[in-house]
Amino acid sequence: MENKSHALLAGLFTILLVAAAVWMGIWLNRDRVQRVPYEIATRLSIPGLNPQAAVRYRGLDVGKVEKIAFDPKSPGQILISLSISPDTPITQSTYAALGYQGVTGIAYVQFDDDGSKPELVPSSKDNVARIEMRPSVFDNLQTSGQALLEQTRVLADRLNALLDEPNRKVMLAAFRDVSQAAKKLETIPKQLEPTMTQLPAVATEARQAMASINSLSKEIGELSHNVNADTMPKINRLSSELRSTAQQLERTVEQINRQPQSLLFGPNSATPGPGETGFAAPEGTR
Repeated sequence: MENKSHALLAGLFTILLVAAAVWMGIWLNRDRVQRVPYEIATRLSIPGLNPQAAVRYRGLDVGKVEKIAFDPKSPGQILISLSISPDTPITQSTYAALGYQGVTGIAYVQFDDDGSKPELVPSSKDNVARIEMRPSVFDNLQTSGQALLEQTRVLADRLNALLDEPNRKVMLAAFRDVSQAAKKLETIPKQLEPTMTQLPAVATEARQAMASINSLSKEIGELSHNVNADTMPKINRLSSELRSTAQQLERTVEQINRQPQSLLFGPNSATPGPGETGFAAPEGTR
């Protein structure tokens, strides 16, 4: 009987010792910091965020998530209860967003501040302050991706409309017309080749004719000294006409040398001078 009593006492002592060790561990590991309650109300998605998740202010741990629940007063709105270190500078311009740890997908609450309203926001259990939550980087990427997909769909629809059967026929017909026009342009140099080949010979003959006219004009001038007064006026007129013809022929040869295409398309129109229709004075002289 005495042995059983000793065994019972030893068992009770062991149980009390284990309980005391557990209580001591809990007491030593408990959070002794008096934290300030804050709250986030949002309609954004919060994938990967769970109670006890970390709360960070620009990368520094400042608290944790205490509770996540739906707002009974506003359907579709989520309330995130936070406990924050009292020395955290929560101001009126402080906002929250979700951050993610590496590739694990575990989310945490990230605080930041744009500095537009530096007044501190007090909070207490009786009057819990709320912090704005903004879309995270992944939310922005998702929104941009959806917009990009929509633009791609619209572009594909327009391309399909552009390449429908009637438009394809019109474009093919236009390509055929361009090809035919290109072929016709290729024949123009061949058609002009005989004329261009004859141009040097024409210029040479014109120079020879001009030289003959000049020689004839000189002979007539010498002959004029040997005739009487009645014949002299007629010879002078003939000599003047020959000189005028020679000058005009010389200008024609020069025009052909400068612009051979004028034989086919005519000479280029001269720039109108002062007093002529179409004349425009340079800007610096107005």
